[in-house]
Amino acid sequence: MEKVNDLDLSNWKELTDVWTDSLWIIPNRDNSGAHNGHYHGNFVPQIPHQLLTRYTKQGDFVLDPFAGSGTTLIEAQRMGRNSIGIELQKTIVAEAIERIHSESRPGIVADTFVDDSRTFDTKRILETYKIQNVQFVIFHPPYWDIIKFSKDENDLSNSKTLESFLENFRQVVNNTISILENRRYCAVVIGDKYAKGQIVPLGFYCMQVMQQEGLVLKATIVKNFEETKGKANQLALWRRRALQNGLYIFKHEYIFVFRKEATQ
Repeated sequence: MEKVNDLDLSNWKELTDVWTDSLWIIPNRDNSGAHNGHYHGNFVPQIPHQLLTRYTKQGDFVLDPFAGSGTTLIEAQRMGRNSIGIELQKTIVAEAIERIHSESRPGIVADTFVDDSRTFDTKRILETYKIQNVQFVIFHPPYWDIIKFSKDENDLSNSKTLESFLENFRQVVNNTISILENRRYCAVVIGDKYAKGQIVPLGFYCMQVMQQEGLVLKATIVKNFEETKGKANQLALWRRRALQNGLYIFKHEYIFVFRKEATQ
């Protein structure tokens, strides 16, 4: 089987900065350089860094269908990977691209298309950059309606029901993995939510959607992160809610890693 990364396993004991445990405890986000945590809902750069280390090589193409503020593209660019984003909000893309290109590297692609990832003609990516496939796809969708990212009805955060959110997510997955190279990997970063006094396990629902699309689950990672904007300066309030309502405070998200088989 062809290698999917640049790791030299002859010196595997020296690869101490490559995480192999299924619990990732991240005390602080990387805000160096073009990385910026101002965009509500973006994820910590350490996540794409670790995933790209394990599942891509220099020169590979990475696709992010929920590009947002460009975290994946910044990290991919730093690591010598080409990256393409798809993002619905034009204003977000304009701001993100300016920061991404502030760290541009000669010969490395880092671009974003303004479009709907459910219906975007992904063959445009292949034609534009004269490639046969992309080698990794990373999905970081809205956690349904926890944060409303825009007023656009095509925005997954505006899905009216759980069923419509999952169907919209399915369309994104189906559309984008169509250009993923066989035997290569993709991942979804997703958390759960509370609604009407109970947990809505978005993570497992999204995992099932990807399995139903024929992707093979290879890893389940739990990510713990202390700093969150949603709970900033409200730790005491959330603790009281937890004690009062019989719940536990979310401090984790899931990272599910999948492989696309040659039969797809």
